[in-house]
Amino acid sequence: MNTAIILSYDGTAYHGWQTQRNASSVQQTVTEALASLLGQDVSVSGVGRTDAGVHARRYVANFHGTHTIPMDRLPFAINAHLPMDIAVSGAALVPDDFDARFNCTRKEYTYLIAPGKIRDPFAVSRSYFYPYSLDVDAMQQAAQYFIGKKDFAAVRSVGTPVKSTVREIFTCSVDAVGALVRIRVSADGFLYNMVRAISGTLLYAGQGKFRPEDITRILASCDREQAGPTLPPQGLYMTRLWYDTTPELDQFHLAADEGVPGGLPI
Repeated sequence: MNTAIILSYDGTAYHGWQTQRNASSVQQTVTEALASLLGQDVSVSGVGRTDAGVHARRYVANFHGTHTIPMDRLPFAINAHLPMDIAVSGAALVPDDFDARFNCTRKEYTYLIAPGKIRDPFAVSRSYFYPYSLDVDAMQQAAQYFIGKKDFAAVRSVGTPVKSTVREIFTCSVDAVGALVRIRVSADGFLYNMVRAISGTLLYAGQGKFRPEDITRILASCDREQAGPTLPPQGLYMTRLWYDTTPELDQFHLAADEGVPGGLPI
């Protein structure tokens, strides 16, 4: 049987989702929890990689294995074997050929910036403290230039080789939510560090270093040095997921907007 699980995690203590030989990862932690619970080796596939320190408000993974635990009880059983910074909130049987990564048609990431003179010590691992004010309206105007099917080579870091740096961004927005500046980007896929580089470029627009219309020139250059910096990982969250051909997951409302992720004070 193929089981999909819905989980969330604080990535502070982990070197990302993907299992690594000499570092703690979310994937390895979940795999070990399932093996302990079910008494069998399982292979866990996730919707995508997240880097060290990056969080997930919503994340989908799946595994093949034999068990008789009811789906409504399975999250509680798995959570009993997981550390407190990872939690499974739902489970469902899915078709045998379902894969959490390849069946996902769209993802959203959210980046949180905490501008101001005094940092909030309770938010330093869950947002990027920026000790200056930002022009949110200018950032929002700049964000619109990222929308569309384009070559995003200028806002990606060199990492895993890819056949193409063209992606389609469906939405890109910036708003103020309480004391935080929230950047949200949804797309059919993301390049390595793409959202963090977009966020750094929008930060420069908020500082007045870029005009909103400069984004067109920056993207056309395909030159990483023309864009803004790659912001630190702790402000980044995977927040929404779309599974258009998997009705078994509709009950979890993975694409619903839940506001600010991470339980941060606003």
